[in-house]
Amino acid sequence: MNPLVSIIIPTYNRADYLKYTIDSVINQTYTNTEIIVVDDGSPNDDSKELCRQYSNIKYFKIENSGGPVKPRNYGFQKSKGDYIAFLDDDDLWLPNKLEEQVEILKQNPEFGLVHCYCNVIDEMGNITGKSVGRPGSPEVKHGDVKLKMIGNWTLMMPTPLVRRSLVQEVGSFNENMPQTAADVEYWTRCSFVTKFYYQDLPLVRYRKHINNMSGDKKPYVDVPLYLKQIIDNEIKKERISKTEYKILLNNICISQAKQITVSRLKTFSNLYKLNPFWMINLRLLKVIVKRIVA
Repeated sequence: MNPLVSIIIPTYNRADYLKYTIDSVINQTYTNTEIIVVDDGSPNDDSKELCRQYSNIKYFKIENSGGPVKPRNYGFQKSKGDYIAFLDDDDLWLPNKLEEQVEILKQNPEFGLVHCYCNVIDEMGNITGKSVGRPGSPEVKHGDVKLKMIGNWTLMMPTPLVRRSLVQEVGSFNENMPQTAADVEYWTRCSFVTKFYYQDLPLVRYRKHINNMSGDKKPYVDVPLYLKQIIDNEIKKERISKTEYKILLNNICISQAKQITVSRLKTFSNLYKLNPFWMINLRLLKVIVKRIVA
């Protein structure tokens, strides 16, 4: 019998954190799983030796790609589960994470994935009292979110449990864009295919430390260009209307305008690529002025 849940863990040269991550999976109350660790070409065998200590881990080592995107795609190719979960090698799951989410997807077949928010921990694993990924109103991240999500928010990578059928329909993570932003593009694509089930619970502990890839904001400057490619494809497929396209493009332009504090040159250049007439949008101009003055 195939495992019901495949857990894919990309890793690179931090076996110390990886051990805690694996243990958080081993300690799940839901046990019908397979664990796939994909090493992105670490310069040593520490992660390999660690994985050998566990009886139910499939370990693969690939040529270094510089980030978690290719390992995630590789791990999915090796997976067998009906449900897929991605977990970075420095984050942790609470013991009931999978059990709760598997039950939700079983009871709600119209939803392609279920996600939640995270409590933040520091380098030593101490809870900081902060959280990430929690909306002001749960409805914002629940249901048909395609008009609410794009350009505004994304899913926290360690939180979703995804149907295999959804991954097969949406396709792989985009390996031809900045690694740190590929998850934003991927979950946005998913939003046009399925409804999202949001749990207002912190079932994940998200570790913030000096080596977090997500701490670098520069790669996100070009994300709006990739998001526009998504809506261009969606209107070609006639899965969104012209009115919806205009709403989504405006949201994308606003998200681009917010990048003015990261790179002015890139922001203005990208705005012209997104919409040559962006300057007549007073809301955009207000966003830019507010960010510059702040």
